[in-house]
Amino acid sequence: MIHITDLNEGLPLFKALSSDIRIKIIGLLSEYTQLNMNELSEKLELSNGAITMHVKKLEECGLIKISTLTAKHGTQKICALHEDKFVIDIVKDEVPNSYEVEIGIGHYNSYDIYPTCGIATKDKLIGEVDNPSYFADPERINSDILWFTKGFIEYRIPNYLKPGQNFSEIQISMEISSEAPGNCSIWPSDIHFSLNDMHLGAWTSPGDYADSKGILTPSWWFPNWNQYGLLKLLYINKYGTFIDGLKISDVTISDINLNYKSDLSIKLSVPEDTKNIGGLTIFGKNFGNYNQGINIRVIYE
Repeated sequence: MIHITDLNEGLPLFKALSSDIRIKIIGLLSEYTQLNMNELSEKLELSNGAITMHVKKLEECGLIKISTLTAKHGTQKICALHEDKFVIDIVKDEVPNSYEVEIGIGHYNSYDIYPTCGIATKDKLIGEVDNPSYFADPERINSDILWFTKGFIEYRIPNYLKPGQNFSEIQISMEISSEAPGNCSIWPSDIHFSLNDMHLGAWTSPGDYADSKGILTPSWWFPNWNQYGLLKLLYINKYGTFIDGLKISDVTISDINLNYKSDLSIKLSVPEDTKNIGGLTIFGKNFGNYNQGINIRVIYE
């Protein structure tokens, strides 16, 4: 899903959808799942050059992905839908009795991670890959992507509650994926979540994606490395703990015994004893498909 919360950020998508031909291409890929350039050219009665131009526009905004297939008579470019839906929020959803903060992915306060691993800003790698020591580099606060195979990383959440106010729900939104050596779209990883060291549950990430370039991923980034993740919404309230509306545990907000003086910390981990040790990648504002860090919303009463 492509989620647009700023109309200016959505301009590439809007421009791509302004063409009748490109709308027809999306319709054909929805019907046939995938088509090569020649097939699109024949069905739309256009030259290969014209099809290439339209397909490039759709790829740039993240609506389709292009893969190369080697055959006896050369290579073919295969087109398929990359996203099957997009959501445009023009008016920001205001929730009464709440506050929101965005935490940069480099603003962690604790970690214990193991290779393969690495960290990078929008402009460069920080130090060497597969060397956990660079997670302590001062430049880490500017990072926009980080990854590791197992271990944990922890972030502090500001607590702005006042005396007499009580937590009713904490929401955490983030773009994440597995971490495979290189990349692999089928690479399950059990990513666990804890709040103040209370285990909330786990979600199994399907894979580590490099089948197409992330919409925000910078041009210098290596094409066979992690390109984008999946946007996940973790939340805990009086009914339990959920990811994208699916309950992952019976742990409720009251089980954590929070008050206006409480420190808050969210831990993301891939434990050594979990079934699928497939790593974790966290995408920030300048990598992946979503222009955000780790977004927090606290609702209180």
